[in-house]
Amino acid sequence: METLEKIRKAYTEYVLENGKQPTSVFQFAKKLKIAESDFYNYYASFDAIEADVWLAFFQDAKATVEADETYQTYSVREKVLAFYYTWIELLKAQRSFVVYSYGRLRDEAAMARPTSRAGLQARRAGGRRQVLQPFKDAFLDFARDLLAEGRESKEVEPRPFVTDRYPNALWVQTLYILDFWVRDVSKNFEKTDTAIEKAVNTAFDLIGRSPFDTLFDFAKFIYQNR
Repeated sequence: METLEKIRKAYTEYVLENGKQPTSVFQFAKKLKIAESDFYNYYASFDAIEADVWLAFFQDAKATVEADETYQTYSVREKVLAFYYTWIELLKAQRSFVVYSYGRLRDEAAMARPTSRAGLQARRAGGRRQVLQPFKDAFLDFARDLLAEGRESKEVEPRPFVTDRYPNALWVQTLYILDFWVRDVSKNFEKTDTAIEKAVNTAFDLIGRSPFDTLFDFAKFIYQNR
């Protein structure tokens, strides 16, 4: 087993067995029978391991859907749906870790809201943002590519001052789906499937062409030809 995989596996098992991160890199490395310096060759901290795991979840889901030949024939709306369904399926295999990690990040975010000294320190730590940032960056690139494809296919309507916000809107939607799934207690997470479908369809109804856009184009035409 490669050292990188060994570290990730040992960390995942530790947090699931203890409900918290290890307190010392030195002790953690010692149990793995590797030098502390070997640990730092791969990760700067325990949070960096979690960030790598979250990024891997995304990369695996993206690679899986893009390897499917039929995926290339999908509309952009269908591609987003396929990604979310695949992503959630992959998360199921490590649900215990996802629930632990997401719960910890959510708790840290809640601590950061007050303006107290402790809250400010938690905000500076930026736990949730730091751990999810690599995943977020990769997802935003993915979303930009799909939205660009959607503009070409006329599934996505370009709008002044708003179009650039679409990728971030999809990121917020991703966090909503993740949060819903973590809390979902329905059989086989059936409610999450419904939440994905409704969220994606609503999003594309909003970013697609609407009667308002037709009215705006007509008003623009009148103004330019008065």
